[in-house]
Amino acid sequence: MSTAGGPASAAGTADRAGTAGRTNTADGAGTASGAGTASAAGAADPADGAGTAGRTNTADGAGTASGAGTASAAGVADPVDGADGADGAAPGRARPTRPAPLASFAYTAADEEKRRGVRRMKATATGLLLLVALVFTLATWAENFGVQGWPGYVAAAAEAGMVGALADWFAVTALFRHPLGIPIPHTAIIPNKKDQLGASLGSFVGENFLSEDVVRTRLRGLSLGGRLGAWLAEPAHADRVTAELSTALRGALAVLRDSDVQAVVGEAITRRAETAEIAPGIGKTLDKIVADGAHHRTVDLICARAHNWLITHGDSVIDAIQGGAPGWTPRFVDRKVGERVYKELIRFVTEMRDAPNHPARAAIDRFLADFASDLQADTDTRARVERMKSDMLSRPEVQDIIASAWSSVRAMIISAAEDERSELRLRARASLMSLGARLATDGRLQSKLEGWIENTAVYVVTTYREEITSLISDTVASWDAEHTSRKIEAHIGRDLQFIRINGTVVGALAGLLIYTVAHALGG
Repeated sequence: MSTAGGPASAAGTADRAGTAGRTNTADGAGTASGAGTASAAGAADPADGAGTAGRTNTADGAGTASGAGTASAAGVADPVDGADGADGAAPGRARPTRPAPLASFAYTAADEEKRRGVRRMKATATGLLLLVALVFTLATWAENFGVQGWPGYVAAAAEAGMVGALADWFAVTALFRHPLGIPIPHTAIIPNKKDQLGASLGSFVGENFLSEDVVRTRLRGLSLGGRLGAWLAEPAHADRVTAELSTALRGALAVLRDSDVQAVVGEAITRRAETAEIAPGIGKTLDKIVADGAHHRTVDLICARAHNWLITHGDSVIDAIQGGAPGWTPRFVDRKVGERVYKELIRFVTEMRDAPNHPARAAIDRFLADFASDLQADTDTRARVERMKSDMLSRPEVQDIIASAWSSVRAMIISAAEDERSELRLRARASLMSLGARLATDGRLQSKLEGWIENTAVYVVTTYREEITSLISDTVASWDAEHTSRKIEAHIGRDLQFIRINGTVVGALAGLLIYTVAHALGG
């Protein structure tokens, strides 16, 4: 007998072509070595089970494989615990390479604690089996020594209890491994059928949970419109939603690069301004201003300012008029002409300022009306306005103003989002509460919102059904078969052991009933 962890020898000859013999250790673990595919079978310790060949020995009887190949083995176990580590592969066959188990599905210390509870329940179920076997032995011994009456009944009940216990042990063990390490068909179901179970689970979810009828019925029964409306109508909830939206808005603005946004905004504004003809719009606006008389205040202001300026700068006006006189005229004549012209200007501006029906005002009205008409209908005027617009947009100063507009808007939005009393947040809060109040009472609005939600959900589940179900099947496929089997057994194995206990008890009762009926009918 070789020591644990030693090379394969004695029971089999390991050769470098890829075949390793069986090596028995103190606890039933075998160590396979070789350059190719190694397989080994270890004898199970009756107290715990058979270990998997090719793993480091543990309390369960597990061993570790060395060599270039993939080791797989079928251990031999008794009914006390079962084969620990059989993965469904026949002796000598290499197990296919599996993807690494997901971190979230790794075998953890908590799982090991649950597994200890499973072992305790296994010991209980096995102890009950041994007790029934002992009762059967004693009853049979008493019957053989001539005791009449009760030994037959007890022996029949105990015998049936043993049969039930063994049958249920086989059924429970077959879920996770090959009973006694023997590759019986349709055993080791979870390790061998893990991928098929994942695919079936995905298909089941897709057909029964991700169908249009199921989604619509479920969402319609939730009455989301009314519930959302009542929730939003609460001031505290509206404040919470407003705060979350403000945080999201600030986060989105922080992620965006100013240079990129400025370039996009500048290009958008410039392109929009270049493609849109502004002359007709200006003409219509000016025409409406003239028709409403809205420009009269502007004319009043200009006249008042002109009058004040003339009063203040009278000498400058007279000097300017004298400077334009011919050189051959006498200076005093130029002075008199300048003073006369200045007085006439003062009189004209004063009359225009004080007389609403002054002819000059009417002339201004006609000029503005004609100009508004030309802006809308005259081709030359419109073309000149477009050229002026293009020249203005191409100036660097205008482009800088357009580009800097984003910085100003961004700073304004961030400041408003951070301030709980800002107009932006107050209006957003008020709008949410108003929407909530309407949703809580307006049936049409509720139906409309719920219809949108239903259509969106149905579109998502029907369009991406395969992607959703493949998440289930692919996730299950990525789990390691051994980890999966051990983890599932750790979680549900304790309850499964009650099947063995129930099988023992029910089998004993059934055997007692059958024996009693048969004995009664047989006289």
